[in-house]
Amino acid sequence: MSFDLTGKLLISTPSMADPRFSHSVIYLCAHSEEGAFGLILNRPLTHLTLGDVFEQIGIGDEALPGERPELAATPVLSGGPVETQRGFVLHGPCDTEDSHAQALPDGLSLSASTDVLKAIAKGEGPRDWLLALGYSGWGPGQLEAELAQNAWLTAAAPQALIFDRKPGGHQWNEALKSMGVDPLSLSPVSGRA
Repeated sequence: MSFDLTGKLLISTPSMADPRFSHSVIYLCAHSEEGAFGLILNRPLTHLTLGDVFEQIGIGDEALPGERPELAATPVLSGGPVETQRGFVLHGPCDTEDSHAQALPDGLSLSASTDVLKAIAKGEGPRDWLLALGYSGWGPGQLEAELAQNAWLTAAAPQALIFDRKPGGHQWNEALKSMGVDPLSLSPVSGRA
């Protein structure tokens, strides 16, 4: 492997054969010869909110009830089809120290610890964050093979797009447009010159 896509976006193309990743935008948290790991950014779970997660893991009492009702209603994302009961918080800089957090490019961090969620509940956490259940993973060479089959485009990962919480799944269109690609111009048939 001669390139590292850690900190980049994967944007599925119409050539994506796996329906679980159709119109997906994935932030790659790790990419090496051992494989790749990322979180889908545009798949909110319809049956689960941050308030539900706080209640399930016993930190609901730490939130400021009445003062931050938008916090409880924040959607939780489906990060991918692997280990869907495991939570990951992708976030920007944070005053709360998390010794378990993985440092990522551009000042981002990834944590699977509840410490950052407790800080968010108290209003002391990072300004920008998202919570995803599950992740997307690739074995050695698997992602490279999918890239060679034109199943994914790669792009820079602007934080405004990563942490965008507007409903509607528009991130796929926005990610393509950030590359200068018109989503309507993509064809499921690709060729090589």
